[in-house]
Amino acid sequence: MSEDDPTIQVVREDTEGQYVIRVDGRDAGFTRFQPDRRGRLVFPHTQVDPAYAGQGLGSRLISAAMADVASRGETVVPLCPFVAKYLRGHHVPGLDIAWPSSRLTGVEPPPPGDEPDASRGGGER
Repeated sequence: MSEDDPTIQVVREDTEGQYVIRVDGRDAGFTRFQPDRRGRLVFPHTQVDPAYAGQGLGSRLISAAMADVASRGETVVPLCPFVAKYLRGHHVPGLDIAWPSSRLTGVEPPPPGDEPDASRGGGER
């Protein structure tokens, strides 16, 4: 990493119900979450500041957030279309996913047995 490379950090802010991605200490985007009545984390919205568009920060944010959720043993309900699309195409070791109806996300869940993490230890609820 050179001196010109930005420092990128993803942090979980439980009191705000979000993960934030920071570039050189400045908030560049967030993905919100809220526990449902079963204790699963519902992710309804993700946003990246337009000043940081096109840098892959949305994917980096969701990648880090999902890895953290998996490490905590929590279950994700991906209502946000960006989160759902990310999970449809990426394996996150140990992540439990409760796929909502496609009417809510606009993204079809993977067919049974075709999930990116089905053969590698992840699962669905």
